[in-house]
Amino acid sequence: MLKKIEAKDMFVSNQGWLQSRFHFSFAEYRNFENMNFGVLRVLNDDIIDPKEGFGLHPHNDMEIISYIVKGELTHQDSMGNKETLTAGEVQYMSAGTGIMHSEINESTEKVRLLQIWITPPKKSLTPIYGSYKFKPAGSKNRLLNIVSSKQENAEIKIYQDVNIFVSKLETNENINFELKKDRQIYFVQIEGSSNINNINLKEGDALEIVEESKLIIESFEDSHFLFIEMAKQS
Repeated sequence: MLKKIEAKDMFVSNQGWLQSRFHFSFAEYRNFENMNFGVLRVLNDDIIDPKEGFGLHPHNDMEIISYIVKGELTHQDSMGNKETLTAGEVQYMSAGTGIMHSEINESTEKVRLLQIWITPPKKSLTPIYGSYKFKPAGSKNRLLNIVSSKQENAEIKIYQDVNIFVSKLETNENINFELKKDRQIYFVQIEGSSNINNINLKEGDALEIVEESKLIIESFEDSHFLFIEMAKQS
């Protein structure tokens, strides 16, 4: 089953310094019928103005992944970490028992990122933080597994049983992906457009994928996308 969610139908927030497209109920967007997709709790497509950002604030019992699309973002937290992330870089933070952090665009250009929140397998886990800058060739015309569980082999490992893949397909390229039994996918078209099992997605669109055994992903123009593979909802 494939369910397309068009960008134009998603809730858009404009705080002046921050423009966000919410895939799920979050902040001022309250929709109890759109709270999550499996363990995927939040997916925000954020654009942050220069010299603006999220000041120091707390999190706990949530696994947060930030995928930088364009620009740069400076992270600082209560564990003593501070670094500036650039396009293609991925930051991960398992808040667990609690962590304070800030995310600020210290540059003179806007930054765009996908903010992904994953529900952890249990509460009060030990907090972890890290980042990884993937080489552009790693996702060119292929699927790059950027996040996995600690039992799998991605460069970034979190507690929950998920796999996050990204790809940048050139025009007229294609990729196949086999889904294991009782697994599902949330697919996000970041830039360009894709055709997934004969469903067309444009920039900002999403696709819920349940009870499918194979994905055929085709690009009729340059295409940049991300998807999250996880256990099927019970």
